Order: sequence, then C-alpha cells, then structure tokens
Amino acid sequence: MKGKGKCLCGSVELEVEYASSELAACHCSMCRNWSGGPMLAIDCADSVKISDETSVVRYPSSEWAERGFCGKCGTHLFYYLKPNNQYHLPVGLLSSEDTYKLTHQIFIDEKSDYYDFENETQNMTGPEVFAHFDGGE
Repeated sequence: MKGKGKCLCGSVELEVEYASSELAACHCSMCRNWSGGPMLAIDCADSVKISDETSVVRYPSSEWAERGFCGKCGTHLFYYLKPNNQYHLPVGLLSSEDTYKLTHQIFIDEKSDYYDFENETQNMTGPEVFAHFDGGE
C-alpha cells in the first residue's frame, strides 16, 4: 500500500509504502512530550521518499533514533530507528484512502491515566520493547 503526506506549510512532501495498515500507539514519555499525546504511527520501513530534505530537521533523541520535523512549520514527520533503517510516520500526516487499525501499543507502562483506547491490542512495556529489539525478535 502506498501513501503520501506533507507538512503544514508544504515544504516537505513524503511518499511511502507500507506492508500493512496496522498502527501502533507509543506512550513513551518522549513521544508524549514531542506530540502532546501518544504517537499513532505506521511502520514504513525504509520506503520513505522525502521531497526536500533541506527543510527537514533531524533531532537525535537517543543513540538509536532520530525524530524528524519540518524546520519551517514544525510538523512532526517521522521517528527513525537508525539500526534498522526504519521510519515510523504519524498516521495523521498521511492522506490515504486506506483504513488503519490500531493493533498494538508500546511503552504501555508509561501511558497516562487520562486516556484509554477502546479496542483490544497487543501491549508491550518499555522493558519488553527493548528486549524485543535486543533479542532480534
């Protein structure tokens, strides 16, 4: 499946391909601080094409990841997992006819109590997420 998106000011346009329409919610403190709530993201692996990388600011939020945003309007563009060359895009950024389904939540142990999602999902705590990536699962 393919999708397209652009930042608020239109300086950065993205084209992506993704293998499924499954969404993840990340409740880690960094995602909540970055966006004001959980990040609802779709895995786009390494298939992201960025039209104007000069307008993209990459913030190294950890040793293993970067967060990208438009340097002109501030739109959140991606979470990039460096070791896997893997992009996760906020699903609201993509304009698509596809129907998405929230299937899993990560850093569930950091989720704030003031919100909940209705549907059943696979849930992983922070330590489970790190063990998953460390173990190559």
